Amino acid sequence: MASAAGEGTRAAPRVLASAAATAGYSVASIWEHSAVLTDDQQRAIDVISASCSQRPMPKQLAAGATPDATPVPATPLSPGSPDGAESSFAGTSFEDVTLQNSSDFYRWLSELEAARSSETEEKFRRYGGALEGHLAACDGLLAIVKEVLDLFERLREQHRTVAARTSALHSTCERLVAERGRLEELAGAIRAKLAYFDELEAVAAQFQSAAGSVDSADFLPLLRRLDECIAYVGSNPQYADAATYAVKFRQLQARALTAVRTKVQQVLRAAAAQVAAGAREGQGSGSDGAAHGAGAATPAGGAAAAAAADGASAALLYVRFRAAAEPALKGLLQGIEQRAQHAPHPHPHPRLPQDYARLLKDCQDLYCETRLALMQAPVAAHMRQCAAQPLPSLLRGGCSYLMQACAQEAQLFEQFFPATAAGGGGASLAPLVDPLCTLLYDAVRPALIGVQDIDALCELVDILRTEVLEEQLGRRGEAVAPLEPMLARTLADIQERLTFRAQAFVREEIAGFVAKAEDLDYPARLQAPPAQQPPAQQAPAQQAPAAGAGEGAEGGEGGAGYRSWYPPVQRTLLLLSKLYRGVDSRIFNGLAHEAVLAATASVQDAARHILKSKGVMDSQLFAIKQLLVLREQIAPFEADFAVVERDLDFTHMRDYLRRTLSGQLPLFSLSYDNAVVQLLGKGAPRIAESQVDSKKELERALKSTCEAFIMNTTKLTVEPLLSFITKVTAARVAASQQGGAAKPLREQAFAAPERVAELVGRVRQALSSTLPAAVAKMKLYLTNPSTHAILFKPIKSNVAEAHGQIAALLEGEYTAEEVAAIGLTPAPELAALLDGLS
Repeated sequence: MASAAGEGTRAAPRVLASAAATAGYSVASIWEHSAVLTDDQQRAIDVISASCSQRPMPKQLAAGATPDATPVPATPLSPGSPDGAESSFAGTSFEDVTLQNSSDFYRWLSELEAARSSETEEKFRRYGGALEGHLAACDGLLAIVKEVLDLFERLREQHRTVAARTSALHSTCERLVAERGRLEELAGAIRAKLAYFDELEAVAAQFQSAAGSVDSADFLPLLRRLDECIAYVGSNPQYADAATYAVKFRQLQARALTAVRTKVQQVLRAAAAQVAAGAREGQGSGSDGAAHGAGAATPAGGAAAAAAADGASAALLYVRFRAAAEPALKGLLQGIEQRAQHAPHPHPHPRLPQDYARLLKDCQDLYCETRLALMQAPVAAHMRQCAAQPLPSLLRGGCSYLMQACAQEAQLFEQFFPATAAGGGGASLAPLVDPLCTLLYDAVRPALIGVQDIDALCELVDILRTEVLEEQLGRRGEAVAPLEPMLARTLADIQERLTFRAQAFVREEIAGFVAKAEDLDYPARLQAPPAQQPPAQQAPAQQAPAAGAGEGAEGGEGGAGYRSWYPPVQRTLLLLSKLYRGVDSRIFNGLAHEAVLAATASVQDAARHILKSKGVMDSQLFAIKQLLVLREQIAPFEADFAVVERDLDFTHMRDYLRRTLSGQLPLFSLSYDNAVVQLLGKGAPRIAESQVDSKKELERALKSTCEAFIMNTTKLTVEPLLSFITKVTAARVAASQQGGAAKPLREQAFAAPERVAELVGRVRQALSSTLPAAVAKMKLYLTNPSTHAILFKPIKSNVAEAHGQIAALLEGEYTAEEVAAIGLTPAPELAALLDGLS
């Protein structure tokens, strides 16, 4: 019973626990449905549940009694129990705990929390004990480390002290080594600087010995060392006694350079003496040979003898001189050239190159003087021989001889002074070549002054410019370059003479031409056969640029055409053709201007004479022909026929003189209004410039003459018609001024039909006789068909216009019967007639 009661008693709490669980579950379900968790919250709960499920149970709870065990005696409850009972669930497993009521549950829960707290505290106590053990061990280690650090700090302090002492020792050693190096460099520099000063005694001793002789092989190295010492001492004047040593070195150098100059002079004179002795021997043998062969001399033999003599002279003058002088001077002169062109020291004294350049110049002058003494006599003799020949031969022969001599002298000069010759030794050879050129110039100048012929002067210009300057001088190159100044001066003299003669020719033969009767016998000169025509001068087209056959050209007429040219025109064109390549373009422009202006004036003057003797038409056609020829023949010349003339203009001085004489400007006043001051300050003559173009003057004269010819021919043909038109115009003007009714034209006396018929008859007769005669004369003077067309076209237009005006008058003022009776030439018939004349 007791057991049964006991079982019933234990069953009731389980039922209550189940009901409480059910109620709790219901509350939980209601809570789940009323407060739905989110997915993230649900996952967090799952993670927490998984963690709690893996947490081990406390040992007190995990090691309980079996379910059938009897409950343990009750223990006192915790102060929080509601009934104050004490109970204990020790020895009972967590699953087998029997809870009879809520107090059991709370007690069980309190024990559970106490067991959990005890377990946690125990773990922390154990961990705290472990930490205390570790802390004790760390304290021991910290004491050991502190002791070790103290030892290490003492060791580092000792190392710092040793390093400082070592660094100080190294610095001291390096300073001593650097100081030793500086001292050694200073000692070396002092020794090097003193070496230049110590060289004075050594160099002076060598100059006193045989090593200082100019012929010695050690002379040039010794001279070079002396130059280095002079350059060094001169570039360091701050050293003690530098000026004294510089003077002594300069004295030694002056002695050495004087010795060189003396040596060069001695060798050159000795070589010249040998050549002169050989020349005297050659002249003696040559004179004997000439005396033996004088009776059998021929031109070929003379030429051969002259060539042989020239060859022997060249061998004597050049080969022997070179053999005598070159071995002793070549090396010495080359060393002097090098010293004159290059600085001897990194810090050269500025006077050193100048001294050697002066010495080199003296040696070259000595050389040129010696060579001139040898060459002057044979060159003068050759020039005297050439002077007996005509001037062109003198120029050719003299220039050829001088070029050959100059080329040989340049080759010989190069053997002694190679560096100077390589750099262009023309200026160095000038003292030798200029006197030789003067010999040719002195031979040419007197003969040139007497030349009056322009052709001869043009030939001389062509010889010098083409044959000598362009061909020979260009072919031989730098070797004959010293001759160019003399040749240019000679060419300038010839051109000056040519310009003077051209101006005189223009003044005398063109502007001052006095025409003879046969010169003005036109058109007879054009109608005469060529055999009876006066001979023409040389055709200018042979030397002048080819004339272009433009519209109205009259230059392509052959020899007969040249004979028909007026003599001043012939001479002008011939002169220009010769001067075109004979003088400079600037001079040619001035001469061409003067010549064309004079020729134009001469043609106009001749036309006035023909006007008096032959009539207007011959005068005009003559002027047109000659001016056309002149204009078209000067067209190919590339010249500017315009010149600027400058004259003094004194016109403004009249006012100052007038005011002075009238007393407006005082003479004796000291102010600015003084008449003399005004006259000198503002009344000075002015330069008036005016440009005159002879080509435009020529074209202006040609144009006016052509217009006059056209009007004159028109008047000869239709003068009655022109007079009738003038009268008709005057009558109508008078009627309009009077204001009355105009009288019909056919009823006026001058315009009666029979009078008009008479006028028309005279015009028809002129068209059939006067106009053809004028056209024939025009064709006689002007042979080019294009010229005919140019001149005849306005004449046809004027004639047709006059007939057209008369036809309009007849149609408007006369009846058809009167027009037919008048008989005016119809327009188609008139056009056919005029076309037939052209």
